[in-house]
Amino acid sequence: MRNGDDLEGFDGEASSASMISAASSPYQPTTEPVSQRRGLGGLRCDLDYLRGTLGRLKLAEVLLALTAFICIETIMECSPCEGLYFFEFVSCSALVVTGALLLLFSLNLHTRIPQINWNLTDLVNTGLSTFFFFIASVVLAALNHKTGAEIAAVVFGFLAMAVYAVNTFLAVRKWQMSSRQQSSRQSSDYIRARTESREVVHRPEIQRLDA
Repeated sequence: MRNGDDLEGFDGEASSASMISAASSPYQPTTEPVSQRRGLGGLRCDLDYLRGTLGRLKLAEVLLALTAFICIETIMECSPCEGLYFFEFVSCSALVVTGALLLLFSLNLHTRIPQINWNLTDLVNTGLSTFFFFIASVVLAALNHKTGAEIAAVVFGFLAMAVYAVNTFLAVRKWQMSSRQQSSRQSSDYIRARTESREVVHRPEIQRLDA
């Protein structure tokens, strides 16, 4: 039979072995904070974006598109109606797309989908909205019946076009700057990779160790 000293020694060896196995086990308990895990629970409003120029322009575009859409919806009679229907489609589409982009940018949701070029997406949206708001406002101004709702819709349509045009100009500059940064980053990565490959070629002892 084992005496007390033997049992204590045995327990010490067992605890030491368990500690070593736990340390070498690949399944370690996670210490990642809950707040850093991905998920919808970590959403936060980016006030810096909303206070910036692009954020204010996005808010103005949403409000102007919404006002233009409400004005066009209050018109009960039209003849011909093609210009009214086209203006309704343009204002509704701009409201939905711009509102979605404003939500993505203000909540930083676009950073979770890096596969999409968001600067180019914003540029395309603002450019198309500027063009179609101009066409829709000109057509509605030529075919309207001088009613208050139609005149208000035309006015807000041209205001929305002007704000979208300013946003388009800023989006072009931002996209160009982002493209330059990306190209410079790729060129620096290429130069670094070429330098590392040359170092490996000129140091045969590294190749022997790898082999």
